[in-house]
Amino acid sequence: MTDHASTPTAPAPRRAAAARPQQPVDEKIDAFCHILPRICADRLFALDDVPALANLRRRVMDIPALVDLDVRFRQMDEFPGYRQLINLAAPPAEDFGTPRSAAHYVRMANDALADLTARHPDRFAGFCAAVALTDVDAAIAELDRAVGELGAVGVQIYTHVRGHPLDEHRFAPFWARAAELDVLVQVHPCRNATWPDYPAEQRSRYEIWWTLGWEYDLSAFMARVVFGGILERHPSLKLLIHHGGSMIPHFSGRIGPGWDQLGSRTPPEQQADIEGPPLSKRPLDYFRMFYADTALFGAPHALRCALEFFGPERVLFASDSPYDPEKGPGYVRSSIADVNRMDLAPHERTAIFAGNLRRLTAGRLLD
Repeated sequence: MTDHASTPTAPAPRRAAAARPQQPVDEKIDAFCHILPRICADRLFALDDVPALANLRRRVMDIPALVDLDVRFRQMDEFPGYRQLINLAAPPAEDFGTPRSAAHYVRMANDALADLTARHPDRFAGFCAAVALTDVDAAIAELDRAVGELGAVGVQIYTHVRGHPLDEHRFAPFWARAAELDVLVQVHPCRNATWPDYPAEQRSRYEIWWTLGWEYDLSAFMARVVFGGILERHPSLKLLIHHGGSMIPHFSGRIGPGWDQLGSRTPPEQQADIEGPPLSKRPLDYFRMFYADTALFGAPHALRCALEFFGPERVLFASDSPYDPEKGPGYVRSSIADVNRMDLAPHERTAIFAGNLRRLTAGRLLD
């Protein structure tokens, strides 16, 4: 396969701010799609001794557009005005052995992502950095480097760190720094077949861990962010939840009245299960503070639900490419079609396709 970025050059310098031309009506910026720079692919496929990587490695090895830019660009040509905000394809960097190995991997990946973006601004409007939160201090340092030196417009994180929820106290400095930098935080689900569907079993069957389990992971992550007080402390955080905000919009009728009663039916011996920092709003109001993408894979009814819950100003066009059955263009095509099927005002449609992302990234995207 051809890869124009097999060996990244020196990190791309941060681009000076300049006046942007008026946003084209047909502009579409894919706010959540994945790539695997060749140097990262070589590293991923060389690690035979890390069991956590085996499943996802098998899942990405037969998708040429992840690595081969010629294939990727031919696919993108189907969609006029279309560019991508790229991030590093799974698996999470935290799965790469030791914290030191993970930190090395994300540094290598961010250099490669910056190089791709700098050399192909007509294809890539920017990138979201990778971090490895097994070492929080190192993750913050890499985030600072990626944003300040490489020009990253945001950061991609996962719903947990090797099974640990992100409302644990040790992650608090990361949240504070992400809020201070005012960057987009993309949130990707993460579990594998070793997470069983039932306590009596040892493994998930029928890939329930992926089809449904990832959506549970996203929703549980959102709940822990809410009840862990992260949005209470940092209301300006720009958390972009993959797959249309996952389960939350569809169960808002249960989430609202249900969590309004939190603790009222809890036995005294289980009070520790519901203890958390004080919140100044209804739980449902915090859930509306997240942002969602359109990566719903040809399900306009689901997108309609997400739009009604979050509002058009908090929904960003995204495809999750290239993980569709066509290995690239399928989810882009269906995501565009889904947005175009919605009953939206012209300015709302334009905002979803690119305007909301431009607003949230505050002039950091490439023109």
